[in-house]
This record gives sequence, structure tokens and C-alpha cells, in this order.
Amino acid sequence: MTDAGTPLSATPRTRLRRMKEKGRTDRGALFEVLRAGLVCHLGVLVDGCPMVVPTVYGFDTDHLYVHGSVASRSLTTGAEACVTITIVDGLVLARSVFEHGVNYRSAMIYGVPRPVTEPAEKLHGLRLLTEHVSPGQWDYARRPDRRELAATVLLALPLAEASVKTRSGPPDDGAGPDAALGLWAGELPLVSSWQQPVADPALPAGVPAPAHVAARVGTRVDRSGGSAGLPQSPDDLGQG
Repeated sequence: MTDAGTPLSATPRTRLRRMKEKGRTDRGALFEVLRAGLVCHLGVLVDGCPMVVPTVYGFDTDHLYVHGSVASRSLTTGAEACVTITIVDGLVLARSVFEHGVNYRSAMIYGVPRPVTEPAEKLHGLRLLTEHVSPGQWDYARRPDRRELAATVLLALPLAEASVKTRSGPPDDGAGPDAALGLWAGELPLVSSWQQPVADPALPAGVPAPAHVAARVGTRVDRSGGSAGLPQSPDDLGQG
């Protein structure tokens, strides 16, 4: 189990060369971005050509888990991958177009994904993925059966080599010559929240949304605050 207080790796690929002040070196910042996001982008080379695939993910203290069909070429290359997660927190509207920007939190993770074949770890990873997207759904819905597990590829990407970069705050031109223009400048925050659930048309009348789904209505999508509830590795749970 990797402690959230340990520093992130400093490798040639993760070391920031521009705007180093926006970098975060603590591993807790990586977990914060992972908690806040829902979709990552998996970048791999397939037949010599770059392919970037958006996909949901789950994670514990040591691995990021992604899944897909056994027929997916992006999940079966066995080669180096780069995964990115980006959270947009708002627009930064300056007095000049040159100084415009975005407030954001982002992470990049490098490594060779490992196919998960051990049954207990595979269920562990799929549970983490399901619970990250919809907490409570793993215990509510039917679990995957043997046929479905055989048709699913689960990859575990180590969180050993990663970088985090963030930006927050107002525009940078408040003390420059453009301040004399008298133009409005500032931040336009962006907050996403869950809306009322829409039932499947095939659902029989009178079947309500489960409590764990209904409870999310009106809440923020971003669940990055704090370190409580950080998913553990299968070894810590006695599953591997």
C-alpha cells in the first residue's frame, strides 16, 4: 500500500519543464484528481499509430484500473501507455486574449498496463471501477458472471510514475499595463452536479431509483475533497 503522503516520482517524463509552479509533488494531489474525475484518456500505440481512448476508471492506492472488451486493440497491445485525467474548474478571462486561461487539475500516469487475470483481483478492480462511477451500485446490481468476466479485459496501471499539474486563481494581468483598459476580468467557475435520474423506458411502473442513486441528485460530481475512503489495494483487503 502506497501512502498518500509520499512524493510523486521525479523522472524525465514527469518532471515539469514549463510553469513548474503549477506542479504538485505530493501523491495526495494525484488521488485528489483521480477522485474528482470520471473519465480518463488512455494513450497507446496500435500498429505504430497513436490511439487515445476515453474510458471510465477505478483506482486504489497502487493502481489505476481500466477495462473493456477482449476485442479492443487499445487494451491488448502490452506496450507502454500514458493515461491523462483533467478536471476543468473554470475559465480565466483576462483583459487581453493572450492572458486567457483555464483553471484546472490534471494528472499524467505512465507505465506498462498489466492484464489482470487472477479472479479475486479482477473482481476487486471491477468493483473499484463501478464504485468510483456510482457508489453503491456494485452491491445493488447483478455481479458479472463467468462468461462476462471472460469477455472483459481489465488492466492495472501502476501509479508509480505520475505527475500532477494545477492552476487556480484570477488572471495574471491585474498588475500589468492592460489593467488601465478598464475591462472586466476574472474567473468563471464551472461546477457539475447530478440531475434527476431518468428511468429506463423498459422498467416496469413503480420501481423507484435506489437510494444510492437518488441521494446523488443535486450533489457535485467532483468528490475530490479529503483523503477519507481512499480505495485500498487487494493485498490490504486480503484479496490477492
